[in-house]
Amino acid sequence: MARPGSGLLVPVNGLGYPPQNLARVVVWEWLNEHGRWRPYSAAVCHHIENVLKGDARGSVVLGQVDAQLSPYLIDLQSMHQFRQDTGTMRPVQRNFYEPSSAPGKGVVWEWENDNGSWTPYDMEICVTIQNAYEKQHPWLDLTSLGFCYLIDFNSMSQTNRQSQRKRRLRRRMDLAYPLIMGSIPKSQSWPVGASSGQPCSCQQCILVNSTRAASNAILASQRRKLYGGTGGSTGATGILTVVRQSNTFAGTSLWSPTSTSSGTNNNNISVGGGQAKAEQVPLPLSTANFPCSQVTASLSSAHGHHALTLNGQNNLNRPGTQRISMGSARGAIPPGVPALPVKNLTGSGPVHPALAGMTGILMCAAGLPVCLTRAPKPILHPPPINKSDMKPVPGINGMRRKTKKKHLRRGKNPEDVVRRYTERIKVMPDEDCTICMERLVMSSGYEGVLQHKGIKPELVGKLGKCGHMYHLLCLVAMYNNGNKDGSLQCPTCKTIYGEKTGTQPPGKMEYHVIPHCLPGYQDSKTIRIVYDIPAGIQTNEHPNPGKKFSARGFPRHCYLPDNERGRKVLKLLIMAWDRRLIFTIGTSSTTGESDTVVWNEIHHKTEFGTNLTGHGYPDPNYLDNVLTELLAQGVGEDNLKD
Repeated sequence: MARPGSGLLVPVNGLGYPPQNLARVVVWEWLNEHGRWRPYSAAVCHHIENVLKGDARGSVVLGQVDAQLSPYLIDLQSMHQFRQDTGTMRPVQRNFYEPSSAPGKGVVWEWENDNGSWTPYDMEICVTIQNAYEKQHPWLDLTSLGFCYLIDFNSMSQTNRQSQRKRRLRRRMDLAYPLIMGSIPKSQSWPVGASSGQPCSCQQCILVNSTRAASNAILASQRRKLYGGTGGSTGATGILTVVRQSNTFAGTSLWSPTSTSSGTNNNNISVGGGQAKAEQVPLPLSTANFPCSQVTASLSSAHGHHALTLNGQNNLNRPGTQRISMGSARGAIPPGVPALPVKNLTGSGPVHPALAGMTGILMCAAGLPVCLTRAPKPILHPPPINKSDMKPVPGINGMRRKTKKKHLRRGKNPEDVVRRYTERIKVMPDEDCTICMERLVMSSGYEGVLQHKGIKPELVGKLGKCGHMYHLLCLVAMYNNGNKDGSLQCPTCKTIYGEKTGTQPPGKMEYHVIPHCLPGYQDSKTIRIVYDIPAGIQTNEHPNPGKKFSARGFPRHCYLPDNERGRKVLKLLIMAWDRRLIFTIGTSSTTGESDTVVWNEIHHKTEFGTNLTGHGYPDPNYLDNVLTELLAQGVGEDNLKD
């Protein structure tokens, strides 16, 4: 379903600004670890817009409007969100929607997560859902947006088309997002010592203002040392004037300075064709070295003045334009220019991550050669290991399992399966069958749609373990719509009857012990699991029989501690592999690609030495959580005894 009013504006005159007198709703968003842009709330967006009007190059303290966001700042100059307690930085963007869309009306669509709380959809999905809702469509398929979900407006539910899992969804009214008219206001460079209005007395602002003042003091001190109160000739080294300016276009050098060796202090800066006064940061040209970006400085004796040309425009509406990295140009920083060691934001450096990141943002804005880094990269794999160092896991036979094409169990008669796990009820209670939503005292809703010998539409059965009751014909219909593997799963309490199997494609699973320890398990070695599934052709049990499926990221390496509980989890994972429950074919929630091999709701740890993405260690609850997930698939500790 096409979504009217795309959230991204078509660039006008190359600037990305809407034309004059055109109203747009502004939604600020941040980029999560899965590559999805997640919207801030309307209240937070109003707060950001208000700060933007007063100081387009300043910082936004999100805790002032939402207590849950108290650790976070947004640096408008670099367009990044910064977390003060960890030093993590994420790109942010300013997105635009039609005033008649969901954010313009204050409509928020949310789904219920596993914790029972409500999570808002991405804004583009929210706009699409609201559009279908207003047109009174009974349902909406999100496949075209890269998600295998079906939205049912009658039951207000979201159904996973692969696992058939249902979640509740809701529509609620909230504050409308901010509305702007005409062109987006142009931002100004942040001059050293500039004030953005009456200072706030909250803890975050005090820290920001004190850090800003510290950077200004350092800069003034270094000037005094270099100039010594005189403005005479600079000698052969010359003076290079630098102004902090963000680059708009990826792949273009952030700096294109030119300078002369004249001793005068007549400095001009050309930015986008105009001229502005420059904040002078004296650097000896003979040793000028900028760790923030590559610098090309050329000397000329013409006209006797310094000229610095900066290519680039305002990056306020283009996310992720700051790509500052530490390279081979680290070299020798000119004498007297402070260098803040903020390259390592993991906490192992000489500066605390939060202080280093904040000070780095502010000092870089002041024109100082400071290097900002993104969030630390995860350590996915252990150091190289010799094959001789890979040992069998104690208590487990072999080091490899294979699955082949002869997986599907055939010959299971649906009526026989239903009768095996139910007992017939003669006196029906006056309640609903939760499969067809008809009263149990009435005939099944599948009467006339489905016919099976020996099972009449009015017959009712009770499942043996949990005691929930359904029309027998409804249970047959549910079984025919599933994997037909001889097992039943109660749709109310998810109790599994029989041995549940999945639709995992053929592949192999290897497991062994390596001589390295995981964070949080220093006294144990590590169990490494390697899954390898090749691409292939889908069969009748898959979403699109006869169509090719892809297998991205294989072989996939996963890790468990080599202790008693880790070995128990491994045994159950081997059992789940044999039952083809680890993977399935569906749509990737990370990339949106369909017809590809994806995880099947049994979480694995794929980070070896860190836990930056949530898929690593230390995680004291992981082993308990994965045992619960395995049990939900019918693979429990009782199976080990059997």
